[in-house]
Amino acid sequence: MTDGMIFDASAKVGIIGMGYVGLPLAVEVAKAGFDVSGFEISRERVELLNGGKNYIGDVEDAELESLVTNGKLHGSLDFKGIASCDIVIVCVPTPLDVFKQPDLSFIINASREISKYMKFGTLVVLESTTFPGTTEDIMKPILEEAGKTCGEDFFLAFSPERVDPGNQSFKTGNTPKVVGGCGEKSTSLAKAFYSKVLNAPIFVVDSPREAEMTKILENTFRIVNIALANEMAIVAERMGINIWQVIDAASTKPFGFMPFYPGPGVGGHCIPIDPFYLTYIARKYDYHTRLIELAGEINNSMPEYVVERLMKLLNGHKKCLNGSKIILVGLAYKSDISDLRESPALDVLRILEENGAVVDIVDPYIEQFEWQGAKRKTSKLTGDLFTNSDAVIITTAHIKNVDYELIVDNAQLILDTRSVLRKLGLESKNNVSLL
Repeated sequence: MTDGMIFDASAKVGIIGMGYVGLPLAVEVAKAGFDVSGFEISRERVELLNGGKNYIGDVEDAELESLVTNGKLHGSLDFKGIASCDIVIVCVPTPLDVFKQPDLSFIINASREISKYMKFGTLVVLESTTFPGTTEDIMKPILEEAGKTCGEDFFLAFSPERVDPGNQSFKTGNTPKVVGGCGEKSTSLAKAFYSKVLNAPIFVVDSPREAEMTKILENTFRIVNIALANEMAIVAERMGINIWQVIDAASTKPFGFMPFYPGPGVGGHCIPIDPFYLTYIARKYDYHTRLIELAGEINNSMPEYVVERLMKLLNGHKKCLNGSKIILVGLAYKSDISDLRESPALDVLRILEENGAVVDIVDPYIEQFEWQGAKRKTSKLTGDLFTNSDAVIITTAHIKNVDYELIVDNAQLILDTRSVLRKLGLESKNNVSLL
């Protein structure tokens, strides 16, 4: 493959993984004029994609349908199609197992498929978040198993995804990109490709390791500061101090402070998971990442703290949690999306039910969800639902499609873990408590 094939968009692009990262990227690549094949192991996703039906919130329905109709984007279950691709981008999941050890099986399997079929001159880019060294120490040897040499027969780079579901200002197409390749040619090809596709700056680092560490640092910064906000909230509550006012006051300082906010825990695929990739690999270098692990412990304890706060509030009304009717407002991990990945609201739900509470869930973005091996439906937001409840916990800061005045007017007791009611000027009601 040559730079010219990138500049005139004649290169064929394959993207492995059509999820929250892969599908938005595929749309941007196709919009830039490239022919894109989306490779998937999920037949359902392939059928939806080839039918022009969107299943990712950050993708525009009409845009996707148009690209599919015009033949610029299609999905495939057959990885043999990699043989016709000049550029292959890997956007597969990188979860943690039950012991918080990285599960690289998706990256390994994708690398094996690429190795079997890729042609001479292919550019391979890994976007999946992982620990430093994955691209060069794990992916590169697999790609070279068929006898090809990196930097000569194919080119390899890492460029971390920076997807923020629901962000209205920054999406895949305009978010700055970091690129680090295995050698100058790999880096220059990857930079040229993303420069063609994105309307955003491309920042080049020395190698894939710097690029991999960049993503880890970004989310470690967030998990540590969120943990600090959560710990401050716990201490402030015991001291009778309004932590939300404290954060607002500290934010008036024009330097040296960046606001982070407490909540029921952290969710999504990035913040609760990515820092522990560094924790894992750091052990190889005889270092224990104490701050990261402590931050994880604090954040993971917040659902328990939320339920403990609710118990105290119920006691003030001479009620116990066992047998109480509780409504959770919001199940998604962040506002105005339907994404349930690692949502702390699920932990709050589990702990409530383990303690005998009868729980209803209201979430305008989620009609039903998998719960303990079965489908569970959410409830419609009505005045009667809240009038007949003992307490309400606001677990997601949905701004749209939730009538908070209706909730405040009808609920007996509200614990707002997201300070939504404060933002709306409704926190002064006697039945409202902030986390």
